[in-house]
Formats: sequence, C-alpha cells, structure tokens
Amino acid sequence: MNQNDGGKAGAGQANDEPVPAMQRVLDNPFLLLFLGITVPAVFYIIWGVMEIANIPIGR
Repeated sequence: MNQNDGGKAGAGQANDEPVPAMQRVLDNPFLLLFLGITVPAVFYIIWGVMEIANIPIGR
C-alpha cells in the first residue's frame, strides 16, 4: 500500500514537509498573546503622535 495516498501517516513515520510559517505562528499561544498586545499598542501610539502633531500651535 502506498503511504502517499492522502491518508494519515503512522505515528512512527516522519513527515518531511516543512511546517508553514503561519501555522507555526498560530500554534504558539504566547506569540499570539504578544502580538495581540503589541500591535494595537503600536498603532495607538502612532495614532496619538499623529493627533498631537495635528494640534495647532496657540499664540
């Protein structure tokens, strides 16, 4: 029987296919937590700097 017939490989068989990068990211809960906190924080900081830069100078 051919092992490449689309069925599941046995527990003792190695899978030579590389794991896609997005799957590695989504399988790591700590990386997801880190990204979920830092990405919004960076966007809010950039947004705040842009808002402060748009305030007209008073005389």
